[in-house]
Amino acid sequence: MDLKLARTDLNAKPKKVDLAKIEEKVAKNNSIIFYFDRENSHKDLLALQDHFEAEGKSFYMSEVKYGLADNDYMYQVHIMS
Repeated sequence: MDLKLARTDLNAKPKKVDLAKIEEKVAKNNSIIFYFDRENSHKDLLALQDHFEAEGKSFYMSEVKYGLADNDYMYQVHIMS
């Protein structure tokens, strides 16, 4: 599963990260926060949630709005051991 990290510039394309890289970062830290781009499907993020909850980790996801337009948002994901 590939997910897109949040953009650092409005005109830039989001960078992709795969599940193995996410798991590696989660294994190094007891608590980590990721910001994912709005182009990710909600279904993929729910699959990510199911994956980490099956491993016994806590998973919190929310939408973070950074502008007034409807498409000015990103997903914040907090994964804890």
